[in-house]
Amino acid sequence: MSQSVLIIGGSSGIGLALAEHYQRLSGVVSVISRQSAPSHNRWHWFEDSFNDNARSADCVQRALQQQPDTIFICNGVLHDINAMPEKTIRQLNTDILLQRLHSNVAVPAHYLQLLFSYISKKPNIKLLVLSAKVGSITDNALGGWYSYRISKAALNMLVKNYSIEVGRLNISAAIVSVHPGTTDTALSAPFQKNVPPTQLQTTLSTAARMAQVAQLVQPEQSGALLNWDGSELPF
Repeated sequence: MSQSVLIIGGSSGIGLALAEHYQRLSGVVSVISRQSAPSHNRWHWFEDSFNDNARSADCVQRALQQQPDTIFICNGVLHDINAMPEKTIRQLNTDILLQRLHSNVAVPAHYLQLLFSYISKKPNIKLLVLSAKVGSITDNALGGWYSYRISKAALNMLVKNYSIEVGRLNISAAIVSVHPGTTDTALSAPFQKNVPPTQLQTTLSTAARMAQVAQLVQPEQSGALLNWDGSELPF
């Protein structure tokens, strides 16, 4: 039986690469995105504005008709035309902080809520939410990047909470947040000069690594923050 994968936030660099990766493996690929389907689209594509609950629910229900056994949530914003990551608390703008919390926490939470009934019943379901190592409170030795760090730390708690609730209903579910590593995307572009070339991954190589983590993750790891190689990171 072909693997069925759902990618939410699938127009991102990593999200699109995941779709391509599973397509090459002859998997059934479903994508939910605020963007229109590409002209070369070979997948089940559901366009969602992310701001209409009824439309989101409809997109999710139609995507779930493909019975995905692996789900990725790839939504997230580090910077945009309005603001770059803060180097100091003096640069913190609470409006920007709220925007990052919306993109990095509220949007994934919205989809996790819509997926709950399915996730809590589907045997051996794998759910991976793309997070970031900088969201680890324990690992933080540099400071800065207030809005992004705060929102990713909150995302990790969201996934932990969700995994506990789902685990009471479906002990076979594996639900984790994952740090994909530094990848050559628009998100990391302004900061790549500080990354050794050997550490900067292409979107396709990151997608392959995320697929490997998805394949190997086990229910007893639910709630964990995992690194791109599947090792556990501290909260």
